Amino acid sequence: MELEVIAKIENGFVSKFGIPRQSGLCSAVSKIVFEPKYRIHEAIRGIEEFERLWLIWEFSEAKSSEFSPTVRPPRLGGNKRVGVFATRSPFRPNYLGLTCVKLIGIENTPDRGEVLLVTGADILNGTPIFDIKPYIPYADSYPDARGGFAEELKGYALEVEIPEGLLEKISPEDIGEIREILSADPRPSYQNDPERVYCFEYKDYSLGFSVSGGKIRLTKLERGEKA
Repeated sequence: MELEVIAKIENGFVSKFGIPRQSGLCSAVSKIVFEPKYRIHEAIRGIEEFERLWLIWEFSEAKSSEFSPTVRPPRLGGNKRVGVFATRSPFRPNYLGLTCVKLIGIENTPDRGEVLLVTGADILNGTPIFDIKPYIPYADSYPDARGGFAEELKGYALEVEIPEGLLEKISPEDIGEIREILSADPRPSYQNDPERVYCFEYKDYSLGFSVSGGKIRLTKLERGEKA
């Protein structure tokens, strides 16, 4: 079977470091822009009736030439190996990702047709999307199901500190999103050096932070023209 790209996602996650590890952890808005062949109103007729959507997409920046049956999930410290099919690791035989997003609107554009506006994506900017399906609560939600080792990490969050001098450099519409990204702790879990300054990019921001005592402190912020 050959997969055809139907759309690409546009958002502020311009580097892999800093992307939320699961969907729904950040309220940042993403745009789903259809490829020219699929910019047809009939293809999304009725989609506005659904609050949430499933996206099937490609881990396009995580490909490897060899298959490994086990991986080391970052949230388990990066040392414990588990089976790849017991994780959501990007290093998979077919590099397919699955994400649930919230549909917040449809933007009509003169040059790119109807663009879907969604929140909660954990996907790198420019990622190819292979399919979109409606999320159906009665069939797709099992709140009492066991969550395995991932359940141990539920609710994990760091206290965020942003010095006033850096806070004033952040646009008001971006402050909440940056706080969410920092709170979720962008570091790989096996990196735990309180003296180290870690860096990542979001939209046109270059951010540096350090972590100590359950708190994450923004130590550097620069703005450029990357997004």
